[in-house]
Amino acid sequence: MSGNTIITDKKKFQLEEAVLILLLVLSLVGVGITDFSPADGFGYWLIMVAVFAVLAILIGWRQSKYHPEDFKIILREQALHWFTSLLVVGGAFMVEKSGRIQPEEAGLVIVLILSLATMLDGLRVGWRFSLVGLFLGVSAVIAAYTEHFLWIELLIAIGIVVLTILWEVWKAKRESR
Repeated sequence: MSGNTIITDKKKFQLEEAVLILLLVLSLVGVGITDFSPADGFGYWLIMVAVFAVLAILIGWRQSKYHPEDFKIILREQALHWFTSLLVVGGAFMVEKSGRIQPEEAGLVIVLILSLATMLDGLRVGWRFSLVGLFLGVSAVIAAYTEHFLWIELLIAIGIVVLTILWEVWKAKRESR
């Protein structure tokens, strides 16, 4: 492996790991906000759809550095994916406003929608995004069944970060042999 490739791989890993950590932290904050104030939670998750979209586009852009013509395709796919996700979140909001479900339940439904959108987008931008989506789904289920869920989710998030770093270190050692 050349020095340039190692540096590029290292920067890619650092960016994707930073995005993973940021999304996990934002997810933990969102679950806490939704538990404390379902109305504020809805607004938070609505903003998070946009934040997740921007970060996915950023990662896609970084991955297409060597093929700039692909960035238009990536941008179009990402915009369509996240716009439709936003529409479905809006649908969940409208169902909640109709009185058919409680605000607490709507918040969890929105987290599940964001979970699915993130997992599916991970198929395009990388497994770390899918991991964040899986974390969101698990978080919604844990929050539905457990009163003191934030500590459990914090431990899961820390475990995810530690395991991804260990995975990358192991992979780097294996490739350098």
